[in-house]
Amino acid sequence: MDTGLDKQKSLKQKAEWQALPLPNGQMMRIDAYLTLMENNDRIAKLFLKCKENQRPAFVGYVCACDPDFDMSLKICRTLIEKGVDLLELGVPFSDPLADGLTNQLAAQRALEAGIQQEDVFRLVEEIRKFSEVPIVFYTYYNLIFSRGIEEYVTRSVSAGVDGFLTLDLPPEEAGELVDCCQDKGIKNIFIVAPTTPESRIPKIIQSSSGFIYYVSRAGVTGERKDLASDLKERVATIKKYTELPVVVGFGISNPEQVRTVGEISDGVVVGSALVNCISENLGNPESIVEKIGARAKALSSGLV
Repeated sequence: MDTGLDKQKSLKQKAEWQALPLPNGQMMRIDAYLTLMENNDRIAKLFLKCKENQRPAFVGYVCACDPDFDMSLKICRTLIEKGVDLLELGVPFSDPLADGLTNQLAAQRALEAGIQQEDVFRLVEEIRKFSEVPIVFYTYYNLIFSRGIEEYVTRSVSAGVDGFLTLDLPPEEAGELVDCCQDKGIKNIFIVAPTTPESRIPKIIQSSSGFIYYVSRAGVTGERKDLASDLKERVATIKKYTELPVVVGFGISNPEQVRTVGEISDGVVVGSALVNCISENLGNPESIVEKIGARAKALSSGLV
């Protein structure tokens, strides 16, 4: 007598050519759908779904609890409703060395509002009440290490965090964090930069999970007028060494850039262009949600 697992396996083998209609009118192969349903990994689910839909993921960055907890929760809800597939939450930190002025000031606003690490975890818990979008912490190692690696990772899992992008932690020094995250189901995203030698890429990939983050330009975060001329070649080089999705961020700020980057990558990250909707409307807080929602919708339209 066949078990339920046997029947499911048989269905996969016999129905690879069949497809199911999705709510958005697109189709997904039944075998891919079954794999998706078996997988509790929200990041993997997202990229599999995007692959089936033949589109890249739209990754939106904001600093958690900027300008305060309640408004940040409204912002996150709006971003998700307007097309953000994966939410990258900056954890407020006093020395955000990888960030340009826009994101530095966002972190400062959150800290001046009295935000603590536990508030960031609470924000994730509130988001989980209405959404299952993947959430990645964009953070710095001191915030993890000072609390204790196992305690920080355990609390992140309980809140509903899916991954860490720890900006100042190279793979060579990340063994303890990577091991703990693997045990508890958290992904570790590492950066490949324009200055990264090709010979170093396999080392970065060895410690990576979830996806690879390619920084489109050297330097810090911030809106840029143009894209790097060698972006396509750099992404292709990374893909020679890994099956992990490759997303591209830093400096992407308009729908045309989103479309261009989306054609050569598995995901597009927009940060400063969204965060500026907060800083530009601090005198009229009620308009922040409207402005950032409209910006997210316009940017994500480049991926349709």
